[in-house]
Amino acid sequence: MQYADIIVDISHENIDRTFQYRIPEDLQQQVRPGTRVEIPFGNRKGMTGYVVGLSSVPKIPEDKIKDILGIQKRAVDIDSRMLTLAAWIKENFGGTMNEALKTVLPVKKAVRAVVHKEIRLIVSEEEAEKAYAEAYKKHYVAKARLIRELITDHVLPLELVNNKLNISGPTINSLKNAGVIEVAEIKDEKNTVRMTGTKVTLNDEQRTAVDTVINDYDNGRFGTYLVYGVTGSGKTEVYLEIIEHVIGKGKQVIVLIPEIALTFQTVMRFSRRFGNRVAFFNSRLSDGERYDQYQKARNGEIDIMIGPRSALFTPFSNLGLIVIDEEHEGAYKSEGVPKYHARPVAEKIAEMTGSSVVLGSATPSLEAFKKAKDGEYKLLCLKKRAKHAVLPTVKTVDLREELKKKNRSIFSLDLVKAIDDRLQKHEQVLLFLNRRGYSGFVSCRSCGEAVKCPHCSVSLTRHYDGSLKCHYCGYEIPELKECPSCGSPYIAAFGTGTQKVEESVKKLFPAARVLRMDADTIKEKDSYEKILSAFSNEEADILIGTQMIVKGHDFPKVTLVGILAADLSLHVSDYRASERTFQLLVQAAGRAGRAELNGEVIIQTYKPDHYAIETSVKQDYDSFYEREMAYRKALLYPPEGHILAVLFYGQDENTTFDVCTNAVKSMVDKTKAFFDNNKMMMNGPAKASISKKSDLYRFVVYFKSLDYGCLTEICAALDSLTDEIKRRGVSVQTDFDPMSGY
Repeated sequence: MQYADIIVDISHENIDRTFQYRIPEDLQQQVRPGTRVEIPFGNRKGMTGYVVGLSSVPKIPEDKIKDILGIQKRAVDIDSRMLTLAAWIKENFGGTMNEALKTVLPVKKAVRAVVHKEIRLIVSEEEAEKAYAEAYKKHYVAKARLIRELITDHVLPLELVNNKLNISGPTINSLKNAGVIEVAEIKDEKNTVRMTGTKVTLNDEQRTAVDTVINDYDNGRFGTYLVYGVTGSGKTEVYLEIIEHVIGKGKQVIVLIPEIALTFQTVMRFSRRFGNRVAFFNSRLSDGERYDQYQKARNGEIDIMIGPRSALFTPFSNLGLIVIDEEHEGAYKSEGVPKYHARPVAEKIAEMTGSSVVLGSATPSLEAFKKAKDGEYKLLCLKKRAKHAVLPTVKTVDLREELKKKNRSIFSLDLVKAIDDRLQKHEQVLLFLNRRGYSGFVSCRSCGEAVKCPHCSVSLTRHYDGSLKCHYCGYEIPELKECPSCGSPYIAAFGTGTQKVEESVKKLFPAARVLRMDADTIKEKDSYEKILSAFSNEEADILIGTQMIVKGHDFPKVTLVGILAADLSLHVSDYRASERTFQLLVQAAGRAGRAELNGEVIIQTYKPDHYAIETSVKQDYDSFYEREMAYRKALLYPPEGHILAVLFYGQDENTTFDVCTNAVKSMVDKTKAFFDNNKMMMNGPAKASISKKSDLYRFVVYFKSLDYGCLTEICAALDSLTDEIKRRGVSVQTDFDPMSGY
């Protein structure tokens, strides 16, 4: 008789263990670790379970063991490596085993295969150039964009054109009917490789970085490397060379990119180099497309998978390399449970598979740079820009001095002059503000009260149409004519948002073509790509936006970057505020002068002497690192120490606080030795910085330790209390080394 140890598909701590089931004789050849099965559980039939082990010995009396009902149809199984990885993620990042299993299985079910099609240019390049000129003249923007790309690459996958180039069906049909293109089904090309891209000649720094990784790899030395290169130094070319070498050895590669940077240009850069042996995985793919990519990876039909955090769990059987571009990005930390970070998970996968990890950034996370300094990672430096481009000139404008000059505008006099100069030269401008909306908040000048969200402990943000919105829960009210607290008509908006910047730019420069990109303008599926494509195609002169416009984009005609309120991100309750500010400013500055034209950056700030701003002006990461690490060391913040944030939230404020304090007392009692030996410190319990969110009251407690293992013990102590916590209507969430404050 055969038995299976099964994790039930219920994410509850009280059943976060295996249950033994009997395998019927007719299923014994099909059930193995990783199989998804249907089982009876309690009074319920047809529950989903994951097989995690097999045995021939019953663990409980035979008459109490139930039979597996069947194998789930069209379910995607989990391979044994991913089972091991899920257990490691649960242990190191919290959550239940079921939640960890779902994390490592980004594709849950088999769906009908996708029919892949491609668009082919069927006229000569000369005729295509004429068609492009005509479309451009008539302002058929999408049509011109597609023709231009087909002149460069005569064949493009249809899904890439739809999802990344944002070309609609009518536009494609119009060109098809005109005899310019044809749309054809892609035949099976499993064994063909099209490498059509032109290689770039690497400079000495790039070649040294590539040779270091390749030589170690060929000699069986698999490790983690940090490619620390200034913006525009050609880190991607370094990745491409290393990747080509690794796949030449018959290995497979995962490349992680923040989804916001996974643009058409990025996709085409890899596709031109590696042809149909590269696939892309992202949140906008349909279930069919995701399953198709997953199966291609599992069957060895592709060598490279590129995508955001979830691409890390691609089921390659012969993995050799993981690349994490812009490794400092907060997007690599999961917001859902388990709150894992892609960097340590990538290192664990590399350890399990005998692979190397390459990290890259112009502004490395302090965690990665410290490991490089300590010798755990190998540091590879790129100190100059590629293609003879030079770093932009950067200067700060003290907004306090502007006020003394009676300038109350959003823009300093220097920035206005610089924008006007670029418009005259037909060059492009980026204006970066780390806040969306029209104004920061609305306040009454009579009683001083700010208008707050009734469901969250935050102020509402005023938008261009006068409406007030909560950016946490979505609550919205129309424009107010009087104060809701005292009835006074003296109610006004304070602060500045991206919408207000857009309005001011249009007043100052009425002839300029302006685009705005923030969370309000990219709500539709394709709007993000449309805005970026339009700006890249020089259909606008000025692009205004939040963080999303400064991350990894390459606009050759951008010669001026204006940073409107550099110190905004310094004023948040988060120990990473200075690091995040430095990274944002350097990344923003890096968008200027990336081609032949020289770039200029103007940083407007009220705190020009803050070390995060001073060092970003000089692009001096080393000085910033030394200052910031002194602060982290003094307070035991990561990466000098480790933090576990435990968040309690519930509908009743008093009950939630009571549950929180009792749970914390019990956790401390169970790990008393750590506190007695000064191996653990605790802050809280206290109200979270957003003490109420979506009608839930929030309390947080922080545990600090030099030893990560001590924090996992605290987490284990909490697990034993969750039944009582939930019984009182309170939920709890844990976060190791959080990327943002609570």
